[in-house]
Amino acid sequence: MTCATAPRLPAYDRSRLTPGIVHIGLGNFHRAHMAVYLDDLMAMGLAQDWAILGAGVRPADARMRDALMAQDCLSTVIELDPRGRTARRVGSMTGFIAVQPDNAALILAMTDPAIRIVSLTVTEGGYFLNSATGRFDPDAADIRHDAAHPGSPKTAFGAILAALRARKAAGIPAFTVLSCDNLPGNGHVTQAALTDLARLSDPGFAAWVQANVACPNSMVDRITPATGPRERAMAAAFGLADDPVPVTCEPFRQWVLEDHFPQGRPPLEQVGVTFTDAVHAYEAMKIRILNGGHATIAYPGALLDIEHVHEAMANPLISGLLDKVEREEIIPYVAPVPKTDLHAYYDLIRDRFSNPDIADTERRLCFDGSNRQPKFILPSLRDALAAGGRIDGLALVSALWCRYCAGQTDSGTAIEPNDPDWPTLQRVSQAAKTDPSVWIAQRSIYGDAGQDPRFAAAFAGALTALWADGTAKTLQRYLTGGAQSAKPKAR
Repeated sequence: MTCATAPRLPAYDRSRLTPGIVHIGLGNFHRAHMAVYLDDLMAMGLAQDWAILGAGVRPADARMRDALMAQDCLSTVIELDPRGRTARRVGSMTGFIAVQPDNAALILAMTDPAIRIVSLTVTEGGYFLNSATGRFDPDAADIRHDAAHPGSPKTAFGAILAALRARKAAGIPAFTVLSCDNLPGNGHVTQAALTDLARLSDPGFAAWVQANVACPNSMVDRITPATGPRERAMAAAFGLADDPVPVTCEPFRQWVLEDHFPQGRPPLEQVGVTFTDAVHAYEAMKIRILNGGHATIAYPGALLDIEHVHEAMANPLISGLLDKVEREEIIPYVAPVPKTDLHAYYDLIRDRFSNPDIADTERRLCFDGSNRQPKFILPSLRDALAAGGRIDGLALVSALWCRYCAGQTDSGTAIEPNDPDWPTLQRVSQAAKTDPSVWIAQRSIYGDAGQDPRFAAAFAGALTALWADGTAKTLQRYLTGGAQSAKPKAR
C-alpha cells in the first residue's frame, strides 16, 4: 500500500504543555490509546496542563526511554485502516523519567503537586495476583522486597506508595491511580494492591491509602500489534525511518471510565470517552467477548502453524470455533450493557480480528496464558457450569492451550517459550498427554473449576482428541457436533 500523505504533526505548541499525569508502562497500547486521546484534546486547545511524563520500572522501559527521548518524546502512531493507512506524531508526552533500580526519580516526580493522576499499563502480571484466588499475592519476591524496603521499591506499586507517603507528609493531596490494563475490576484490583502492599509494612498508612486514594475502574480497547521490521518499514514509508519504536493500531478505539478523580481530570468526554457507573458491564463484555475470543483463536492457529490473526480468521475451522463458542458458551453469560447489542458487538469484533492490515500475530495472542486464561476464559466456563449450560467449546479452548504448552505444533515445529511459567507449563502439559487431569489440577489457574466432573470429562476428551487426531480433525468434529476421540488412556 502506498502512503499518500505525510504524518500529521501535533497541532499545538508543545512548549506550553505542563505535566499532570505520570504514566508507568510506555508500551504500544498506551501510546496508541491514552496518549492519542490527550493529543486530540490538546489539538482542541484543551488539557494543556495534563501532559504525560513517561515512566517505567523494568530494564525494557529504559530502552524505550532512550528511543523516545531521542525524538523529543514524540510517538509515531499509524492507523491500519484497510481503506488507507494514516500516520500521526503524538505529542502529549513531554518527558520520560529516568528508570532506576530504586525508582528514586519516579518517586520524586510523583511527589510533585502538579501530578494529579498516575496511570498504569503494566500488563496483567504486574498486579501480583494469585490466579486461583484472584487476590493480591503478598508472597511474590518483589512484593516481599518492597514490604521490607518501602523507601527503595522495585515495583510500580511500591513506588506509588512511596510517593503517596511523601505527599501525605508534605500535606499534598493524593493523586488518582488509574489502571488502563485488561483486568476485571481493574480499579478495585489496583486499590487492593496498594492497600495490601502498604499493610505489609505500615497498617496505619494502608488505612490512609484506602480512605484517600481514588482508583477508578476503566475499560480500554484498541488492538496494537507488537513493533517489528514490518512496522518500522511502514514508518519509513511515511518518512520516519529514524523512529525505532513506531506504533501500529486498528482504527477502532474505546475507553470507558468511572468519573472518580478528586484532583481533577482532562475533559476526555469531548474526545469520545464514555463516563459511566456501569464500567463493570462494558468491561465484562470486552474481556469475555474480545479477549476471550482472542484466546479462543490463538492456540488452534498456532498449532496449525498459522502466523497471523487474520489468517486464522480466514480458516473456516478456527472462525467456526470462535462463532460457536462465542454464541453458545460466552455471550449467553454476559450481562446486559447500556445501549449495546451483544451480538452486534461480537460481529464488530469478528471484523476487527479479520483486518488483514493489522497483521497481529497468533504468538502474541498466545503469550502469558497462565495469566490470561483465568481472566478471559475461566469466568465464562464457571458461569456455564453453574447454569448447566454447554461447556464443550470452552473445554476445547482450554485443551488447545494445554496442547500448545507441550512445545510443538501439529507439524512438529518447535514452539519457543511463550509464558513466564513456560517450564512448568510444558512439564505439566506433557504429563497431561497420558493423564489429562494433571493439567486442570493446577489450582493456581483453575481453582475449584478443575474439580468439576463435567469440565474434567470434557477437557479430557478434547485433549485426548487433539493428541490422537490433531487440531483440524478435532475442530471439525466439534463443529459438526460429534463426540470427541477415544477416552483417555488409563494412568
